[in-house]
Amino acid sequence: MGFKKAAAALGVMSTAVGAGAFMFSNYLFKLGMNRKDDEPVPQTSQLRFAYAYYRYVDWFHAIPKEEWVLNEVDTGEKMIASYVPAKEETNKTIIMAHGVGCNRETMANFIKMYHELGFNVLAPDDRAHGDSDGKYVSYGWKDRIDYLRWIKLVLEKVGDDAEILMFGISMGAGIVTMLSGEDLPKQVKAIIADCGYTNVGDEFNYLLKDMFHLPPYPIEPLVSAINWYKVGYRLHNASCTEALKKNDLPTLFIHGDSDIYVPTYMSYENYAASNGPKQLWIVPGAGHEESFWVNPVAYKKRVKDFLHTYFD
Repeated sequence: MGFKKAAAALGVMSTAVGAGAFMFSNYLFKLGMNRKDDEPVPQTSQLRFAYAYYRYVDWFHAIPKEEWVLNEVDTGEKMIASYVPAKEETNKTIIMAHGVGCNRETMANFIKMYHELGFNVLAPDDRAHGDSDGKYVSYGWKDRIDYLRWIKLVLEKVGDDAEILMFGISMGAGIVTMLSGEDLPKQVKAIIADCGYTNVGDEFNYLLKDMFHLPPYPIEPLVSAINWYKVGYRLHNASCTEALKKNDLPTLFIHGDSDIYVPTYMSYENYAASNGPKQLWIVPGAGHEESFWVNPVAYKKRVKDFLHTYFD
């Protein structure tokens, strides 16, 4: 009888632990994957850049631009983007992707920089962000398909002689590097990826340890299973590193050496994986998404040098 009671107690405890792990995993899934509708604001560590940031936002609101709509045939969902034509007619166009919890407005500094470099700029609100539809954030996995369609719209607008540069920061870097493994049109000429991760699973496990001091098992497999059921992919399958192994486009990787949100080593791994011409710039003193803000002049020069080498 004593053995049976002990076994029953252990069974109850195991069930409780399992239920607790599932509930916590579901909480983490919702925290990370649910739609991001909050108004983006600078993080505490970035408040020193806030004045300059809002000046760029004011510029973005004032500049003439078009609103583009991408219609999902199967789901009826709509993706929204701003298209800012260059000052002088050109076939050079950049398509850019923002970070998680952000939107096209938060890319105002980059829109202005590339506008001044003579590019047409297409800046979408990514899936489940801003004015675009979508229930779940997919961290590049579904977005890469959206971006294939944005590329097609650019070709229809600019023409078959278009020269397209892909740029992304944080999650946006994940989008454009995952996109690099697809069969891209010949008009896509180069990629710039700022503070991107290796794959969604690695990034999840890093944050799980950093924020909650927990090991990957059993939480990551549970979150991955929930994500597969609701969003359609397992976390480690959304891999920038694997996509980059198929990439032959010139690629500039940028990362701050003080990034504690997406660790710097991830850009080293992505750089090593990429098969095309490549450059890696590690920015001293820059945290996550701070490389531009720490030294805008150096950032613009590094981008110009890369474009002069591989894009002009």
